[in-house]
Amino acid sequence: MNRPVSSPFSAAPWAALLARRAVQIVALALLVGTLCFFMARALPGDIAMRIAAGRYGYDLVDNAAAAAVRAELGLDRPVAEALLHWWSSLLRLDLGRSLVSGAPVWQELAHQFGATIDLSVAALLMAMLLGLPLGVWSGLHAGGRIDRATLALAVVLRALPAFLLAVLLMLLVAVHAGALPVAGHGHAHSVLLPALTLALGLAAGLARVTREAMRTVIASPAYAFAQSKGLCDGQALLRRGLRGAAVPVVAYLGVHAVFLVEGALVVETLFAWPGIGHALVHAVFGRDVPMIQGTALCMGLLFVAINLLVDAACLALDPRRRMGGPE
Repeated sequence: MNRPVSSPFSAAPWAALLARRAVQIVALALLVGTLCFFMARALPGDIAMRIAAGRYGYDLVDNAAAAAVRAELGLDRPVAEALLHWWSSLLRLDLGRSLVSGAPVWQELAHQFGATIDLSVAALLMAMLLGLPLGVWSGLHAGGRIDRATLALAVVLRALPAFLLAVLLMLLVAVHAGALPVAGHGHAHSVLLPALTLALGLAAGLARVTREAMRTVIASPAYAFAQSKGLCDGQALLRRGLRGAAVPVVAYLGVHAVFLVEGALVVETLFAWPGIGHALVHAVFGRDVPMIQGTALCMGLLFVAINLLVDAACLALDPRRRMGGPE
């Protein structure tokens, strides 16, 4: 018995998806918040003394200044009491103030998170512009010169660490060619070089995933049926091929978008890009406990949001997911 085709906008699957992600967000916020609490307390050295030294200078800091900082952060409270206070603040969406700048953590995160989103979106667009056309062409002309060249390039780019690729691009594009600034964010095109660093490895893998997805679609009965109805290869590809190939491509992009944000931590530091990864590194060195906690929590919630977008895209593209069938 054939099941009716489900509409992409049926309420039931979307409600189930949102309910699952809402539970994940609450659980993740509590888990990450608790881990950040204990990790901040486990940092080596006297955190209060380090923070007081950062405020007043190492020559002027004394035990009284460290004690004041310790009382401000609640480091003199029992662990259970301090943890309950952190949870209550978290439930009120109060992340405190940065110990370095004195600004609210949410205000600092809004600026840094926006810079990371700009970098990640630019990297994703570059990766799709490079990887998708090469993948589609390689899938339609498997074994050709472009297919073999794409495979060799993908192996090299995927093997290069992000920091080494960043240094090579700095030397070739910025120093020798002078085409782009080496680092910083003073110009509109300052994002291009760090975004290209993140995009090249992603584009290499994306090209191979798109190639395999295209090969699978071309070998499918639905594609052969479209050709048997008299459609040319281009029409059959547009009507039957691209949508079927889009599901694994979207899933791959979603998984690697998470790694993209993680890799941005290294790239942002190298290129002095004022993103959330760069801020996390400085917060750890400066023992800025509220910023460490807020940044880690924001990154965790970002991963859940990316997974939600990927699930929503796959749900809209694949009717089997909406009907509860095998994926």
